[in-house]
Formats: sequence, structure tokens, C-alpha cells
Amino acid sequence: MVAAPTPNEVATVLLAKKGLKLQSLETIQSLWAGYGQICRITATPDSSLNSSTDSSRSVSAESSNVSTPQESQSYILKLITPPPTKADDEGHTRKILSYQVEQYFYSQLAPQLPASIPVASCLASINQHHADGTSTTAMLMSDLRQHYPVAGEKRDVLSPIQVNAALDWLSGFHGFWWPHVRHMNRQSLVLPPLEEVQRGGHDASGKTVWINGGYTYLATRRGEYSNLAKDYDSEWNEPLTDWVDGEDVSISEIAAAFLAPKVSGWSPIDGYQTLIHGDVKSENLFTSRNGEQLAFYDFQYTGLGLGVCDLAKLFTCSVPLDLLVSGQPISRELKMQEGERQLLERYWKRLRDVGRQEYKWNIFLRHWETALVDWLRFQASWGFWGNTVWLESRVRSILKDQEWRDALISNVNKADISR
Repeated sequence: MVAAPTPNEVATVLLAKKGLKLQSLETIQSLWAGYGQICRITATPDSSLNSSTDSSRSVSAESSNVSTPQESQSYILKLITPPPTKADDEGHTRKILSYQVEQYFYSQLAPQLPASIPVASCLASINQHHADGTSTTAMLMSDLRQHYPVAGEKRDVLSPIQVNAALDWLSGFHGFWWPHVRHMNRQSLVLPPLEEVQRGGHDASGKTVWINGGYTYLATRRGEYSNLAKDYDSEWNEPLTDWVDGEDVSISEIAAAFLAPKVSGWSPIDGYQTLIHGDVKSENLFTSRNGEQLAFYDFQYTGLGLGVCDLAKLFTCSVPLDLLVSGQPISRELKMQEGERQLLERYWKRLRDVGRQEYKWNIFLRHWETALVDWLRFQASWGFWGNTVWLESRVRSILKDQEWRDALISNVNKADISR
């Protein structure tokens, strides 16, 4: 097996590409299952290069973090050195592909974003796949904390100002990509992990982003869903996994098929798809000290989808509960409250302004309600966390709405439902 390079070795190589020299390195986080590290490094221009004034100026122009020839600057190194690929391990394959997707996002898509949608800059990267099935993926990125020093951290930490900043960033991101995704080559998109392996790809070389953004959609969570279908003690066993009257599929399968982007052919969400972040939560953002500016990171699950799928996780996992229900007791079945409506309207209005396309409020709400049902299906089968009392109450109300059920069922072709 090829020996994995150390963070110091990789940092030195990547920094040299920018005429920089490593000064210090600190591991700040280990990746899932020991697949790598995230490190904060400091570097200075490499004086041994004897650069001329012109070349020094060129280095400074290439790296937005280098402001003066002698100044020490902070960068982030994300290094992934996973074990060999396991073709039948969906979770392992999902992670391997996700790091390739993230590298594509930072190197190819992030530079297209306007300054109003800040993300980290990728200064240099490595993507090597070895004969023994191991790989080395690394990115040298700007340090967001230079301009956004406040970490989002856990649920209930976000202030109302920070929540609004998150909604503005997401509506800007979704709105920007909304008119652009129709020009993407669908054949280059990354399929669900095991499907991608079946067509010969253990990594995403030559690929772009996920066909279906996020990591909770039903096509990759059939095992958890099967467990829920067998769990007769769960409240959500019957409403989410029993067959719908007259159909041999469940409401969960119908909702998932409705929300799933397609490589080809008509989809009920045509005209509303965009790129979604895929893992929206307070732990994946930094804000300015006043909370009014914000930047998200961790784009491993970026792909096509409806923007409301990002919002479903944000509202459940990161928005303080009193912003959704104004401190009132939550009934067992809960229709949309004023707080929830105000947050959605802020997002919806800016989404349309940035995307310069029409999105009727009633259609947006149907999409939102379907995203909540789909998100609850994942939590009910995997494990609950966040504003779960609110989420469960909202979904009980949605599932009893016959108009919502009829509209959903009528818009889904049973042939498109993955079993």
C-alpha cells in the first residue's frame, strides 16, 4: 500500500506552487472515520526564490491572502487520505465521491460566484489515485476566519441577525445557480454512490457535482428506510412507509421521486432546480462579528435540487425554535406559524430577485412542505436531532392535507420511483 503523505509534506508542495513557504501547521479537525485532516497553516513568501519585484507582485495577485512580501498569512489545508475503495460499501463510496465533488466545486464553480456570495478560495490542489485503490486529495484554501471570525457552532447559537444572513446567502447562492444549471451536462453529474460504481467510477474523475444534492435522499438510504418499515413501534412506520391507497408505493417514495432531479426526461421540479449546498447547518458557516455577513463551507454534497431542501435542514438543525413558533406551545399538528412564514418569505423574495425567474408562492410552499416530509423520513429512519417537535408537528399537519397529497401523487410517475 502506498504510504500516505503527511500534512506537512502536502502543505509544502501546495504552498510552493504559490511561491510560499510553510511556517507552522496545526491540525484542527479529523475527518470522518480517520479519512484525513483539516489543518490551519501559516506561510510566508519564499525568500529563497529571489523573486524580482514583478514576480513578488505576481504571487501577491495570485493569492488573495498575501498582502505584503513579508507578511505571514493563514490558510486551510484539507487533506483526504482514505483507505482503499470498497465497491459494495455505500457509505465509504459516498465519502470518497463527496471529496472529489467538493474539489470540483472549489476549483471550477466557486470562482464563478459573485463577491456577494462569499466562499473560500482554492489556491492549489492535488488529486491522485493509486494502483492499490488508495488516493490522496488535498486543497489549499483561504482561511474564512480572516474575515468571518465567528463560528456558527451548534443549534440555538445563531442569532436572528445570523439566521437572516444565512437565508440571504442561501437565496443568493440558489438564485445565482438557478438559471445556470439548465446548461450543465447532465451526463457529467455524479450518480448515487453504488450506481456510480456500477457504471465504472470509483471516483468522480471527469465528473462535476451530484445529480442529487445532499446525502439524505431515499435512493441512498434504502437500508435505513427498510428498518423504519419494520419498526412497528415507531409512530412514523405507518404514515411514511405504508402504501398509499390505490398505489403500491409509500408517501415517502412518492415525495422522494418528486424531489429527485433526473439525468434526462421530464421532472415535476423542472424550472425550479438549482445547485444546493447539500449540508446546510450552523456548524458549516462562519459569520462576521456583527453577524450580518456570512460564508458557508463544506461543499461535499453540492448538487442539483430544490433550494427548500437546504432550508429544511437549516430550520430543523440551526434556527432557534422561537423564531419559528414565537415561543408558543407546539400542538401535535402544526400549520405554518408567522415566524416560519416570515423566514420563508425573506428567502423566497430574494431567490426570485437574484434568479430573475418566477416562482409562485403556492408552488414554493408545496415544494417546502414536500421537503419537510422527505427530511423527516430521513430523521425517522436514521435518528432525530434539532427542532424535532416542530418538525414532527409540521409533518403531521402536512400529511393530513389532502390537497397536498393529491398534488404530489398526480405529479409523480410511478415508473420514476426507485425501489
